[in-house]
Amino acid sequence: MPKPTSTRSSTDDRDDWHMSRAEGLALRGVALAHPNPLVGAVLVKGNRVVGEGFHDYDRRDHAEIVALKQGRKKARGATLYVTLEPCCTTGRTGPCTKAIIAAGVKRVVVSMRDPNPAVSGKGLAELRRAGIKVRLGVREQVARRYNEDFAIWIQTGRPLVTLKTALTLDGQIAQKAGSITWITSQQSRDAVQRLRHEADALLTGIGTVLADNPRMSDRTGEPRRRPLLRAIVDSRLRTPLRSNLVRSAQKDVVIFTTQSPDSANARALIRAGVEVFRVTARQGRVDLHAVIRELGRRQILSVLLEAGAQLNGAALQAGIVDKMILFYAPKIMGTGGVPMASIPARWFAKSPALQNLTVKPCGLDFVVQGYFRDVYER
Repeated sequence: MPKPTSTRSSTDDRDDWHMSRAEGLALRGVALAHPNPLVGAVLVKGNRVVGEGFHDYDRRDHAEIVALKQGRKKARGATLYVTLEPCCTTGRTGPCTKAIIAAGVKRVVVSMRDPNPAVSGKGLAELRRAGIKVRLGVREQVARRYNEDFAIWIQTGRPLVTLKTALTLDGQIAQKAGSITWITSQQSRDAVQRLRHEADALLTGIGTVLADNPRMSDRTGEPRRRPLLRAIVDSRLRTPLRSNLVRSAQKDVVIFTTQSPDSANARALIRAGVEVFRVTARQGRVDLHAVIRELGRRQILSVLLEAGAQLNGAALQAGIVDKMILFYAPKIMGTGGVPMASIPARWFAKSPALQNLTVKPCGLDFVVQGYFRDVYER
């Protein structure tokens, strides 16, 4: 039989290689770029890299501009690889499209359209009108994954909410209510620290605070532009003043409650450096939709929900969870344990199914990840 012929060209391979390099640059902006997206750019002339960059919010310049400044006159006639559609609007900086055109770039290769409605498709159209060749969609799925939080926030004003938990094969997260149970391996715990570093905020409930007394910190040691916001859902303001969260508060702990900020408990927490934020009540408890809206207003793009059965169940029933990451240990706990989520059995009939599932090993454990909705389809 004749050998199948490949439809790929050397140009395709070259574009993939340079875009992969741009992706690596984009990821250097983790915890440094928000509330802007992660973007990497590589400027190539004669198959030689003459400029590259990534976006760091505090340094202002977008990735394309960093690469163009490095390339200088070599940008004329070059190809620019960028993981996100160049902007065509004026904000903190001028439009990248105008800078690309002025530099004389001949070709632009882009991973994905900008999900920002003010830019989407318009930046590419402007480049094409200027006579620049544009190729869209190179390694698009990769770029979509690491900007999914920006996509949902820029389109809806609310953050991406990821429910993360560690559990046994029979779905237990602790041996008994109020107890601390180490379930997964050190490799999984290290992976959780990486997830915390990528997040803008952690969210937990008063039950977890009382049972585990967590710090909820980012212990990767990697730089952050903004402190990791540590948020607690505590309807009745039961958070102890001597809890690790309160004792370590440095304007990075907020408690969402239904109680008045003028109450004695609230005043004591505020004096200890904790923000007490009152939200509306729903059936006597904190309205989780109000919490998520407020976090979005604060330019929080990604929330990692690390909680117990009660808040996990409330979040799932409220429909605020977009994504789940489940660290499974190859263990069986048996009867009497605490389930991942406290949800009435009748909810099962209308429970949405996770989509786009992936299963990966993590040390002795395995990780299941999936989505309740496509964050790019708003």
